[in-house]
Amino acid sequence: MIRFTDRAREMLQTFLGDEEDQALRIRVGGPRTAPTFDLSLVATTERQDEERPLETDGITVFVKEDDMLLVDGADIDYVERVNESGFEVRPAEGAVPTPGSGSNGTPTGAIAEKVREVLDSQVNPAIAAHGGMISLVDVEETEIYVEMGGGCQGCALSRMTLRQGVERMLREAVPELTAVHDITDHASGENPYL
Repeated sequence: MIRFTDRAREMLQTFLGDEEDQALRIRVGGPRTAPTFDLSLVATTERQDEERPLETDGITVFVKEDDMLLVDGADIDYVERVNESGFEVRPAEGAVPTPGSGSNGTPTGAIAEKVREVLDSQVNPAIAAHGGMISLVDVEETEIYVEMGGGCQGCALSRMTLRQGVERMLREAVPELTAVHDITDHASGENPYL
């Protein structure tokens, strides 16, 4: 069951107005260990075959069957912060799996091993001079998810470092790699570049 805060319910009613044939679609993106949620209003006739309709607080919600584990029990709030406002989905405790499938919570497999080797031998020694580090968080098929820490978290040059330096090195060493995703919360670093 999905729970809406009073503020989220109020804002949804504002957006829905008197329309009764509207639904809230929740899509989940990113890795399962650090999911992102995209919410949109759609006509109830736009429900797709793989979506399951849920009725919560008089609001119809469409969620893909594969995403139900991450959405079931979630709280949806409407937040207003400096420079941003919108709906925020907070998954239920324990709904988000720990990174990787290894017994210690680290990603396993051939791609994970190759990526970790490049990070440990080439990338992290180079960015350690600036107090930074990059960790492998998850691997999904041929896509990887990394998190920047230390001096890299919140650094204005972190995106350029990742795209023009780190990603290039990783793709040379691991040609089967198709995407590198940064899941770092740069806004919570010591020097965020908001």
